[in-house]
Amino acid sequence: MMPFPAREARAAKILVVGDVMLDRYWFGEVDRISPEAPVPVVRVARREDRLGGAANVARNIAALGARVALVGVVGADEAGARVGALAAEDGIEAHLVEDPDGMDTTLKMRVLGRQQQLLRVDFEHAPGARALDGVDDRMADAIAGCQLLVLSDYAKGTLARVEGLIQTARAAGVPVLVDPKGHRYRRYYGASIVTPNRNEMQDAVGRWDSEDDLTRRAQALRAELGLEALLITRSEQGMTLFTGEGRRHADAQAHEVFDVSGAGDTVLATLAVARAAGLDWYESMLWANRAGGIVVGKLGTSIVSVEELS
Repeated sequence: MMPFPAREARAAKILVVGDVMLDRYWFGEVDRISPEAPVPVVRVARREDRLGGAANVARNIAALGARVALVGVVGADEAGARVGALAAEDGIEAHLVEDPDGMDTTLKMRVLGRQQQLLRVDFEHAPGARALDGVDDRMADAIAGCQLLVLSDYAKGTLARVEGLIQTARAAGVPVLVDPKGHRYRRYYGASIVTPNRNEMQDAVGRWDSEDDLTRRAQALRAELGLEALLITRSEQGMTLFTGEGRRHADAQAHEVFDVSGAGDTVLATLAVARAAGLDWYESMLWANRAGGIVVGKLGTSIVSVEELS
């Protein structure tokens, strides 16, 4: 495995476009059951906000030393302002579109007692057409000087026009890395690599009954979409990369799984930074696999540093 290209990463710039979220955590202690219903009572002692979704991808890219720009949609609300402030703190060049039609910022609120998640409450609304116009415009401006475009699709609506975003990147000569959602993979035609997880791959090609069957289905999908590579993240089974040269696999490296939330963002970010820094897809996958093994041992949406990787 080649050394992580930290120096080259610092010279790279990556653009992230996708569904921006705010992850809000309320930490507390549980020592009794509510007399009103059979639920635990959490006495909140600490609150913490973290960037989520595409913003967490950008945060992880910044933590690995690369420059990063972020395009996404937020609402004219407290959560949207918080996203902007956290992005600035993490050194992210944020080009956030404030939805003019009153959309609220996507917010995931988690309540934890004794470090265990007890409840998650989601607030989300799809952006309107005028907000999507803003995404198109901001992306076209921000892509100048970037070595790679990352499209982070959480099916919240920001990438409703993903075909046009890919075309814009291709016209600028910028490779495109897509973290997909759903089963309509023709939307991602022309990307450089698509990185579905195991369930997302099954949505796209159906269930496979052997590794040979998976290889046939994966290579057929790669050819259909015109991809350089297709990377399947498979949880405890590791990661499998398909290119024109064949199939390469890496076993999972997690020693202890504590929390998988945001792990896919860290994997995506590490893959993007390694590739933008000059590594091939296989070496980039190996570093992404290592980063994923580290971050699942942390609580909530977290980052991995170059020092931890090394």
